[in-house]
Amino acid sequence: MGWIEENMKSTHIRQILSQAISLGMVISSALIIWKGLICITGSESPVVVVLSGSMEPGFKRGDILFLYMNKDPIRAGQIVVFNDGRDVPIVHRVIEVHEQRDSKEADILTKGDANLEDDRMLYTSSNRWLQQKYIMGRAVG
Repeated sequence: MGWIEENMKSTHIRQILSQAISLGMVISSALIIWKGLICITGSESPVVVVLSGSMEPGFKRGDILFLYMNKDPIRAGQIVVFNDGRDVPIVHRVIEVHEQRDSKEADILTKGDANLEDDRMLYTSSNRWLQQKYIMGRAVG
């Protein structure tokens, strides 16, 4: 009986170690995929979830958006995700862009499709325009 009990204990320990290693591999794979998406898309958060109804009927709460960020200028009509210091990013449409002549920077005005007014009151900074550095990415799918 002593030998059987000893074998069962070592088998149990091996199973626990095997499961722990498998869990570690799954977590590591997820992190590698996430970091890879960050590099490919150029966005600090390549996947976001719509949290409000401000973009309905185009996007509903719970929709998942894939983001892409490149050097191309942001244009009116594009859907962007921005975060100017809030807890959660905001998904809204660009309605106006003011490009600065002396630099490649642009001031941006956004608005939710279902909202009656633009987002000037949403911006956390005292500016009436959103600076391009707060744009996390453009919605591509």
